[in-house]
Amino acid sequence: MEISNRYHFKTISAYHKLAGLPQPGHPLVSVVNMEEVNMPSAGRLKTIIFDFYSIALKRVPNAKIKYGQKISDFDNGVLFFMAPGQVFTVETDQNKTHRPTGWMILFHSDLLWHTHLAKAIKNYDFFSYSLSEALHVSENEEALLNSIAKLVENETNNNIDHFTQNVIIAQIELLLNYAQRFYGRQFITRKAVNHQLLDRLEHVVKGYFADDHYGNRGLPTVTYIAQRLNVSPGYLSGMLKTLVGQNTQQYLHQKVIDLAKEKLSTTDLSVSEIAYALGFEHLQSFTKLFRSKTNLTPSAFRQSFN
Repeated sequence: MEISNRYHFKTISAYHKLAGLPQPGHPLVSVVNMEEVNMPSAGRLKTIIFDFYSIALKRVPNAKIKYGQKISDFDNGVLFFMAPGQVFTVETDQNKTHRPTGWMILFHSDLLWHTHLAKAIKNYDFFSYSLSEALHVSENEEALLNSIAKLVENETNNNIDHFTQNVIIAQIELLLNYAQRFYGRQFITRKAVNHQLLDRLEHVVKGYFADDHYGNRGLPTVTYIAQRLNVSPGYLSGMLKTLVGQNTQQYLHQKVIDLAKEKLSTTDLSVSEIAYALGFEHLQSFTKLFRSKTNLTPSAFRQSFN
């Protein structure tokens, strides 16, 4: 097995240097034309880590890109997002002469200091999606994204002044908001695939609670459910919010409450016994969640059946 060449870029300037690109006009943000990238060609595998954010619209003929355990081809145009510290591997076919096309917007978290986006960027779940969950864009959507990338590029090529940061941040946030809209469209247009995922989710959750020992394992976590479904936690929550109006945590809480209602109305178990059987460590936590979902305490709910 061929050992991959590992590249860890702490700065955008360091990436530009190794990729054979001119130094960026702004130290904290850059728009890279993929056709101009000339990374060292030794080796078929390249493992890359950025210590900064990356938004990329790429077509990479005859290449496989691996992120975690997911492998995807990029013969078609897709948009994907990488947060600082994430690792991805590119496997190229050295017998081919095709070069990738598209662009990357690279920006350091320092660019976001003292801006609204510094905290808001955590709300964009797609930075944690796997490559197989990348956004497939239509021609019109791609043209719109290209225009935003061009505006960012133009701004980085101008002299830096007091307006530069705010203008660039505004364009990046606009792109992220469009990506949220386009992901909503993708969740809907891929309805058959996503409804299959919903069916599998229902099966996994039922199986968890059907286990007589589930109470000893505690409540199911979002990470556990996502791993069982072989999707990223962020993608699962994004899909659920679009299709059923709940994120994964809310969905799981509702399933727990439905099961609690069943036990309260059909068994003689005490409220404490039900809470512990459902995986709650503390009765107060169970009571608080139940009341938030039903506007009743567990005891008051049980009394309504008597």
